[in-house]
Amino acid sequence: MTMQNSAADSDRALKSKHRAMWAQGDYPSVAAEVIPGLGAILVEACGVRSGLRVLDVGAGSGNAAIPAALAGADVVASDLTPELFEAGRAVAEKQGARLTWQEADAEALPFGDAEFDTVLSCVGVMFAPHHQQAADELVRVCRPGGTIGLLNWTPQGLIGRMFAAMKPYAPPPPPGAQPPPLWGDEDHVRALLGDRITDVGAERRTVRVDRFETPEAFRDYFKERYGPTITVYKLIADDPERTAALDAALVDLARDGDLGTGSGGTVLEWEYLLFTARRAA
Repeated sequence: MTMQNSAADSDRALKSKHRAMWAQGDYPSVAAEVIPGLGAILVEACGVRSGLRVLDVGAGSGNAAIPAALAGADVVASDLTPELFEAGRAVAEKQGARLTWQEADAEALPFGDAEFDTVLSCVGVMFAPHHQQAADELVRVCRPGGTIGLLNWTPQGLIGRMFAAMKPYAPPPPPGAQPPPLWGDEDHVRALLGDRITDVGAERRTVRVDRFETPEAFRDYFKERYGPTITVYKLIADDPERTAALDAALVDLARDGDLGTGSGGTVLEWEYLLFTARRAA
């Protein structure tokens, strides 16, 4: 019992850190300004329509949940960090979308078995530290024959490489935790879901991002608004040399990825995996 209590306490502490990480900065602005169209792409790929009950896991401020609601579905937007819901509610109200917002841990969803027709996640569930637990929950709450749809950054893409660039400056991951960009690897996702899914569709795509004038602007934007980046910089704040090294690494990342096709600005393409499947009967 003591070991079980200790494990439970450790998990609560880890989730508390994750919630705090995403509550800082301004992730809703990142979703709205940098990748506003990704949620709608996932919703379309999943065939969301009126009459379906839909769960968005790791919904954040509703990048996918709001388009799903506008398509006529009965939507629950769930996230470990409810601080993100305020911005989502404002957007939903402005667009005339009606949906439910519910705090929830992706690794222990507070919903019944087979409760949803469609379970989706747009760069959300990938940040749950224990991938198998999260995958098991996605399957559990989806009805047999229902759709599971995921859109996640790939390890090889710019955001996946950004996490790799930050890794030397971050503390070691807790036992059992896996890197978020693995959710952008088709083989990894197939292994997580196993024979519980059929009719798999997997496609690597890119989203073009041209809002940053310079590579330095890309770095500074993420330093100011993106929870994982803010957290890493806080950890090395007392070490000017390491801070400068990370500054340079993120600038180099954006410079290397610049397509050079913009009118005076930095143009980047961020790769993601669009993965859809049906839950087996």
